[in-house]
Amino acid sequence: MTIPRPAERLCHLTGLLLALSGLAHLVVFAVDGGPWDGPVSWRKPVTFGLSFGVTLIALTWVTSYLRIAARLRTVLLVVFAVDCVVEVGGITLQAWRRVPSHLNMETPFDTAVSMTLAVGGGVLMALLTVFAVASFRHRPAGPAGMPLAVRSGFAILLVALASGAAMIARGVVLTRTGHQEAAYHSTAPLKPLHGVSLHAVLVLPLLARLLSRTSWNERVRRRIVATAVGCYAAAVAGAGVWAVLTY
Repeated sequence: MTIPRPAERLCHLTGLLLALSGLAHLVVFAVDGGPWDGPVSWRKPVTFGLSFGVTLIALTWVTSYLRIAARLRTVLLVVFAVDCVVEVGGITLQAWRRVPSHLNMETPFDTAVSMTLAVGGGVLMALLTVFAVASFRHRPAGPAGMPLAVRSGFAILLVALASGAAMIARGVVLTRTGHQEAAYHSTAPLKPLHGVSLHAVLVLPLLARLLSRTSWNERVRRRIVATAVGCYAAAVAGAGVWAVLTY
């Protein structure tokens, strides 16, 4: 087994800490109570901590199958890890201050936090797009079904990035036109699509990896991965239809 590089260990540790932060805030929610939905709730540090933590760990592993320069991959992963900490940190800070984290322009400080999160989101989109392009430029390595799983995972991840950008754009427009409360609730229709498509880059490669440990031949494993990709794509399409109907 290859010994993880220092950057990979750093990303794994950072991802673990972010996930633990999400779980810790689930305990805070159980003790403190309050609404689960809405722009001000403990749901945000819980879900964002877990999601960013798991995604960082997943990307650190999945990108090991990409055929890109080791130094470039290291730089991209470290920047991604730092950005994840900034995003979760800003969201968690605002949750403890009992104010919305995103699209909040009520005070200069809230505006600074909101804009930092927006810029951080842009950085995340750029980094993940680079990884996605790399997965299609050169066939990913790995066992049977892994190249398809990695490429499909990144392709579906681009849907998550697009839906996230759409949520931010619509919210900013509503905020700038004086509809602050509407901006907070405008993201609801796209959240299922964003959430479902975000983790394909973990689920599909993990399936391919688990299948590699079975005694089934490569042809069967490829078919199972292809079927899983089809099912996942159908789930994303369903969430997309829901978003269009409720947008």
